[in-house]
Amino acid sequence: MLRITTAGESHGPGEICVVTGVPAGLSLSRADIDRELARRQQGYGRGGRMAIEQDRCRILSGVRHGKTLGSPISLLVENRDYANWRDAMGAEAPLTDQGVGWSVVRPVTLPRPGHADLAGVAKYGHTDIRNVLERASARETVARVAGGAVCKALLREFGVTIRARVIRIGEVQAALTGDFSDPTSVSWEAVEQSPVGCDDPDASLAMCAAIDRARTHGDSLGGVFEVWCWGVCPGLGSYTVMEDRLDARLAAAVMSIPGVKGVEIGEGFRSAALSGSEVHDAIGVSEADGRRWITRATNRAGGLEGGVTNGQPIIVRAAMKPIPTMTRPLPSVDISTLQAAQAHVERSDITAVPAARVVGEAMVAYVVAAAYLEKFGGDYLEDVKAAVAMYERRLAEQGLWRRL
Repeated sequence: MLRITTAGESHGPGEICVVTGVPAGLSLSRADIDRELARRQQGYGRGGRMAIEQDRCRILSGVRHGKTLGSPISLLVENRDYANWRDAMGAEAPLTDQGVGWSVVRPVTLPRPGHADLAGVAKYGHTDIRNVLERASARETVARVAGGAVCKALLREFGVTIRARVIRIGEVQAALTGDFSDPTSVSWEAVEQSPVGCDDPDASLAMCAAIDRARTHGDSLGGVFEVWCWGVCPGLGSYTVMEDRLDARLAAAVMSIPGVKGVEIGEGFRSAALSGSEVHDAIGVSEADGRRWITRATNRAGGLEGGVTNGQPIIVRAAMKPIPTMTRPLPSVDISTLQAAQAHVERSDITAVPAARVVGEAMVAYVVAAAYLEKFGGDYLEDVKAAVAMYERRLAEQGLWRRL
């Protein structure tokens, strides 16, 4: 079973990702991972932390001479900012006398509305909120993106591509270009060139202006990003057991990203206001080169029906709330005195939606890669690829699906 486990604190020595279940024989390099880490660091509205960090990955195990071994892959991204936080975040207890190395670490006692601060101290019995916020921080997503890069490399072997774009920041909504059935209808190059990861140039400028206004007012902004995953064969997931429904697993994975408060597949919430004839994707037949196969003219279902992939692109949208940390903080209460106060201010972004789209890609890659390995098995990559090819050949012969 493919599994990703992450560890690390925001200002600790580093972020760690362990990926188990990857077949042997997959080509994987540090450059593959660093490329995704660099994309996560970009985006208009990021805070001062991104000026400090230069995220680079160290592959500590599971890869030899550029090929996976089938053993656990462990990845480390060091936090450069740890140099400034050694006393506050060191594993050893700080000295409390006037001896060498003496320091005072002040506890954080002012919870931020919208953050895990207050719930975390209640759950774990902490009196210092830093014990919560260091792990609840979105810095943890560095490790997810590193693990997601491994999953993307695996999916490329099966002809699967994953990309994401920002379609909303604050009140600015992008023009929704593109046909859910045709990934080439979106200019993914324009997405990568945009400072906010949006392919609508007018909306990109308006989003940047909205971010500037929020910065001026000491506020933060949320938004919506959209992940596309295509080249996926039909039949991943299951309708037979609720835990195996792939749409549920995708929703859970994307919802687990810090700040995400809503997830939809395909038309999602919009479909609730329409009639069945306006929502469901009619089934037709296409023909070329003397062969016929079943196809769809639309993809409102977002590539999943009954918890199972149907061969159409998977489309997942996520709504991200504004970041809880603001330079003009909201009212709060000091947990040590129960006296009214202003919430704690931690260095933060104005918006992280452009970065969250990259994290969204990683989470979708994780779920889809796991579904491939569950269906086709195999400890050696060539065995898995042979099983996938045989399955896709059978679908083509039956006219159920054709890879385009």
